[in-house]
Amino acid sequence: MNVVSTLEQVREQIAAWRRQTLTIGFVPTMGYLHEGHLSLVDEAARQADRIVVSIYVNPTQFDPTEDLDVYPRDFDRDERLCRERGVALLFYPSNETMYTPDHSTWVQEESLTGALCGQSRPTHFRGVTTVVAKLFHIVQPDVAVFGRKDAQQALVIQRMVRDLNIPVSICTVPIVREPDGLAMSSRNRYLTGDQRQRALCLNRSLREAVGLHAQGERSAKCLVNIIREAVRQAEGNLDYVELVSRETLHPLEMVNEPALLAVAAHFGPTRLLDNADLG
Repeated sequence: MNVVSTLEQVREQIAAWRRQTLTIGFVPTMGYLHEGHLSLVDEAARQADRIVVSIYVNPTQFDPTEDLDVYPRDFDRDERLCRERGVALLFYPSNETMYTPDHSTWVQEESLTGALCGQSRPTHFRGVTTVVAKLFHIVQPDVAVFGRKDAQQALVIQRMVRDLNIPVSICTVPIVREPDGLAMSSRNRYLTGDQRQRALCLNRSLREAVGLHAQGERSAKCLVNIIREAVRQAEGNLDYVELVSRETLHPLEMVNEPALLAVAAHFGPTRLLDNADLG
């Protein structure tokens, strides 16, 4: 595995692979890797000849009050995990590499980003789409892999690629969960034992809602209230719980098309996401 930190090093390696007509799979991450990230690497390996992983804690997708300074980092461990999983190129850029001091150009999707997480994190997706677009231009992958835990993010990236005619195929991979059912996240390490136990209400209530839907329940209000009540009883601080169209993220009153039941809640200071597909 080659570990690089400059644009020139990435482009040199990509050009060499292109001359060999090799295909390139890409997994952009913020590091502190877990099995959720590694499942993306595995999928990239199924779809491409060479795997590139980036590790970059992107400052422009954090709001001023969020956890940028304390976001978990362990590059040595991340490097080992990538090497064990067959990654061919690990790109570990600095802020200076990714953003010039007078950076003033942004990529912003305007249809999907106002819903769900965009309501409480109004500048988040501008940072995500900008850095992902930059990484796509640097790596020039054939396929890029994202996780469905961040379902809105994946949909936004798919829309950006379509609208800007970026020649990359976007693949999504199902949520990977801890043995107790908690969706894997780098931020899970922030949770105390008590907070983690209370946070298990997210997956439990989503599974209950999925079960009711399978039995014929179609009312968004009924399905949403299952999660809302579970978070209340677990003394979590609900950011949102909504049932939305999988295609547009518009709220639905009835499940009459493919839908996403999505929740974000704080347990202590830690904000967690989870979701389930319906229909």
